[in-house]
Amino acid sequence: MPDYQKMYYIMCAAASKALDALPGDGAAAAKVLQKALEEAEEIYIQTCGDTEQ
Repeated sequence: MPDYQKMYYIMCAAASKALDALPGDGAAAAKVLQKALEEAEEIYIQTCGDTEQ
């Protein structure tokens, strides 16, 4: 089963960091969010299991 709780935490923490970086450094904010999205996606892939029937 996907670990939605962990993915949610990662994305919310990244959004908070990205907002702290704005408006001064939009590139840093985008980098933080991109990294978190990739990490959350990897967690989903690792924890989703085989859902095909």
